Amino acid sequence: MAAINQMSATVRANGGKGAARAERRLGRVPGVIYGDKKSPVLISLDYKTLHQRIYAGHFLSTVFELEVDGQKHRVIPRDYQLDPVKDFPIHVDFLRLGVGAEITVDIPIHVKGADVSPGVKRGGAINLVEHSITLLCKADSIPEAVDIDVSELNLGSSIHLNDIVLPAGARATAKDNPTLLSIVAPSGFAEPEETPAADAPAAAAAAPAAKK
Repeated sequence: MAAINQMSATVRANGGKGAARAERRLGRVPGVIYGDKKSPVLISLDYKTLHQRIYAGHFLSTVFELEVDGQKHRVIPRDYQLDPVKDFPIHVDFLRLGVGAEITVDIPIHVKGADVSPGVKRGGAINLVEHSITLLCKADSIPEAVDIDVSELNLGSSIHLNDIVLPAGARATAKDNPTLLSIVAPSGFAEPEETPAADAPAAAAAAPAAKK
């Protein structure tokens, strides 16, 4: 389950594009904390720290204790914006979490048992249709991943959402039953055709002729 991580920020007095650009010139990233029926708080975070957190992975499914000028906020990132050219963070949104809060998060799919899958051994490849599953779960118990076992799958087999066991306390938000992955045959693959038994003609020849 996801651990609560620490980060710090400072309050920024002004909103707007001009104020945001001024923060970036100082090596900081503007952001906002909202939710839990409380007023939004405009904040500013250290660029290097935020950049590291984002590119470490699982940023949008990690709960943070964000200290803002001495006041602690329990939050989860909901969105961030990257510079379209240089891919560095230019804004981040945090959702404030109340006690017992449930949230929707995209949890990555991890494939297990590929090394022993009959389909993979026959040259097939795992076609990951969905790379993550959107789950509704408690903010205190966000799964790190959803494991899918393919150790018994053969060529042409697939796994749908209803085929897997979700982490305890979590439930999928999808209303249908999407395909999550399948084992696809290699290019040019064809199942061997069945041939008549070698002794079938001989057996027919050896059969006694019908009496008149």
